Amino acid sequence: MRTKRTKSAEKRSKPGRIHAVLTTLGREIAQDIIPAGAVLPPESDLEARFGVGRGVVREAIKTLSGKGLISVQPRHGTRVLPRRDWSLLDRDVLSWLVGHDKPDLKLLLAVQEVRSIIEPAAAALAATRATKNDRQHINAALRAMENSDSQDSATAADKAFHLAILDATHNPVLQGFRGAIDTILSAVFVVAVDSVDGWFEENLANHAAAARAIEEGNAKKARSAMEDVLGYTQSKLAKRDSRARRRKGRPGDADDVRQR
Repeated sequence: MRTKRTKSAEKRSKPGRIHAVLTTLGREIAQDIIPAGAVLPPESDLEARFGVGRGVVREAIKTLSGKGLISVQPRHGTRVLPRRDWSLLDRDVLSWLVGHDKPDLKLLLAVQEVRSIIEPAAAALAATRATKNDRQHINAALRAMENSDSQDSATAADKAFHLAILDATHNPVLQGFRGAIDTILSAVFVVAVDSVDGWFEENLANHAAAARAIEEGNAKKARSAMEDVLGYTQSKLAKRDSRARRRKGRPGDADDVRQR
């Protein structure tokens, strides 16, 4: 018979077990180990595989369904949906898709295109709406970027810069992209910051121009500067993707993807 202490310990660790099952299945689906159209194993098999109870498996399945990765249908099983149905801007889904050991450059380019639509407009709004406190956060993040001495500090500062600009729009819908931009910046930095190309340092001037335009309240300049920030990264990622394709002996279309 289980004691109250045992039951309490199990209750406390349940979120961790759910996260472990969710992350493993999410990555396997995202990496096509479990392909679209496939049916997930029965609950009993998943319980045995992960060494967890039915409640943990069901919570993980419920979360995957909420993120659009699977469809749960009585008598038809739990089936993996095609990528077009996934919540691609969800923090977890993006993380599983992009990966960190070998980032998916094609997906990074696709997300950069989305950023090129959202963030210049956000910078323009920030120029007209930012409070004194907002501007201080943006400028503090810029100084942290300029003074960074490691990949971790550079990544943290760059994230803070872009997220501070989103916050300065005071638009709750735009602020809803925080998680997606946070995740994608982490992936971009795996490719960019530690490379010999000096991406981070070379793009600092564009970040500074965006901060200066927001400080001045100049929406047109802020939009243009943010376009330069994202265009620089977009072009570097496209070149990296093109080189990777050539090494594999396949013609690439990444060079056709350009920031406009």
